Amino acid sequence: MQRIIVFFLFAIVTLTWGTTWLAMKIAGESIPPLFATGLRFLSASPFLFLLLFIFKKPVLFPEGQRLFQLILCLFYFAIPFALMIYGELYVNASLAAIIFSTMPVFVLVSSMILLKEAVNLYQIIGLIVALTALVLILINESIDGLHGESLGIIALLSAVILHAVLYTKTKKLSSAISVLTFNALPCLGAGILLTVSGWWLEQPNIILIASNSIYAVVYLGVFAGVFGIMSYFLLQKKATPFQASMVFLIFPLVAIALDTLIYHISISNESMLLLLPLGIGIFLLLHGNTQKMKSNESELSKTRETKA
Repeated sequence: MQRIIVFFLFAIVTLTWGTTWLAMKIAGESIPPLFATGLRFLSASPFLFLLLFIFKKPVLFPEGQRLFQLILCLFYFAIPFALMIYGELYVNASLAAIIFSTMPVFVLVSSMILLKEAVNLYQIIGLIVALTALVLILINESIDGLHGESLGIIALLSAVILHAVLYTKTKKLSSAISVLTFNALPCLGAGILLTVSGWWLEQPNIILIASNSIYAVVYLGVFAGVFGIMSYFLLQKKATPFQASMVFLIFPLVAIALDTLIYHISISNESMLLLLPLGIGIFLLLHGNTQKMKSNESELSKTRETKA
């Protein structure tokens, strides 16, 4: 039964993350980036606050960490998610998903720099292989810079780096905070900020907004933003860290398949071949993370036995 639950949650998270990029592409077809991202967060916020009430979780971070809650609102939600949909104005959903599949790579780099974390051989090899493959893919996909591919790549990479840095900071400062508390108020704040900013700066023409874009925004907010978050949280509880992290290897394939099926475009054949070393690098890195966790748990257990 446990395996069935894990498989079911894994499938939900993989499909949710894989379809997110196509939904952002559709949302951006007739809604400007800032305004679309703001509406996405506003549609998710009521459900997050409802869950917050049901599970009796606090709205605010503990005293001393509320400035960090504001920082999360700006640099984990508002800016990166706006950069994501902006980047997809210039690159296809397949490439956007591939870039975000390297999140574990950038989290490791951030942890090494910000937390001075030690790394093992698996992590080092995985980091080198994954980064090399990613750079080659990005160079290959941005050769024709006349269509703005390079600008889209920069926007998406900036979003990944911001997420990785804030995630690393979260591990140090707010690891005990509920996932609902972490998301609810920052999500609402980002929604209000981006919707108002988008209305003022982008001046969207409501009449020209297509129904497909509205459906995509609601999907991103309610399904991906609420259901997807809770599913991944449950997956982390039910599965091993390595099993949960394998989502990063699978969801880009879903995005590539949908991009090809619906838009009849995808990454080049050369980039498709480079997905193999990229996947191997990420796999080695995730395996190294698991080995390090086991080593740390073993050392902690030995320390407790010594004290006893």
